Amino acid sequence: MDAEKVRAFGPREFLRLIRGNNCGDPDSVIGTFNASRRKKLLLIITLAVLLAFISVVALGVGAVDVPLQDTMRALGNYFFPQWIDAPGKEHYSTIIFRSRMPRVILAVVTGISLAMSGVVMQGILRNPLVSPFTLGLSSAASFGAAAALVLGPLLLGGAYYGTFEFLGESITNKNLLIILMAFIVGMSSIVLVLAIARAHHLSQSVLVLSGVVVNYLFSAGISFMKYISEDNTLREVTNWLMGGMWGATWGSVTILIPIVAVSFILMERCTVDLNTLSGGDDVARNLGVNVQRLRIYGLTISAFVTSACLAFTGVIGFIGLMAPHICKMIIGNDHRYLLPASALMGALILLVSDTAARIVLRPVELPVGIIMYLIGGMFFIWLVTRRAGRYLA
Repeated sequence: MDAEKVRAFGPREFLRLIRGNNCGDPDSVIGTFNASRRKKLLLIITLAVLLAFISVVALGVGAVDVPLQDTMRALGNYFFPQWIDAPGKEHYSTIIFRSRMPRVILAVVTGISLAMSGVVMQGILRNPLVSPFTLGLSSAASFGAAAALVLGPLLLGGAYYGTFEFLGESITNKNLLIILMAFIVGMSSIVLVLAIARAHHLSQSVLVLSGVVVNYLFSAGISFMKYISEDNTLREVTNWLMGGMWGATWGSVTILIPIVAVSFILMERCTVDLNTLSGGDDVARNLGVNVQRLRIYGLTISAFVTSACLAFTGVIGFIGLMAPHICKMIIGNDHRYLLPASALMGALILLVSDTAARIVLRPVELPVGIIMYLIGGMFFIWLVTRRAGRYLA
């Protein structure tokens, strides 16, 4: 078998196929891999169909339930007004398109961004427990948002509460400052991690340790902001840290959709190199991969798309850990298929969680971060205890 095929499969996936093939013949292994491709594509298609169905269901549930038939009619009338009539109650369409659809789309794109960032970070650092949450990016974005909430009134005065129009939406200077600070400080965390690890040639162990250190530094900053804040501001900081889709507007999803789409394409382009890197740094270098550049490239894109989404939603954990692990159990470690499958799985998990958060205490909305911590904690208890955590390898 030539080097290009080994690079495409990835040494780790190739060895797994050999162990599952009785004869171990390379051509037979390739046949086995081609047969398994149908399983991977079937998973991706199934997740896409399931995500579309859950999205329609999510549009109809909330403080005011919209029957599924009326939800379908509202969507059909929006796209094909000459063929399909509007729902019987006019306010159904208003609820769906003005309130719930931006929220559903925001949950989907956020889930996609967190899951695909988790896949790339785990592949680059060869560590199954790495995610944007554990590398300090989430705590950095949280510190930026907390600083905006606590220090914004002192720095901007009355302008802090001003408003302006963007893409037909009214946005307050306060929300804009929170979004910008969360994004900028979140991006700065990965710059700091790379700077700390550069002295050790960006080795995966030093990068992980650097992320842990950065996480502690920004967590200390968050604690300080809480300590000096007033009661009302402290409540706002706490709500932001729990995560939620309250800031969903058409303006926010219009900004995020192209960011997530471009980031996904850029990540997909490096999946073959990620497969190669699974065999170790030396193997990857021998097969022509610039390991140091790949790590900078992957971590920067992951930080960019994650910071952009978390700036609008607050801290949402475990998506970047859960989605890749679930998909690895089903289709293995081939990043060419693992990335899109995990992205869809992440979107599905977050959308279901956000829908549950809207209805469990309705009309009051529960922060989706609470749901995610509960699900994520139970998932990893199961993952670690099942066959001594063999899926963490």
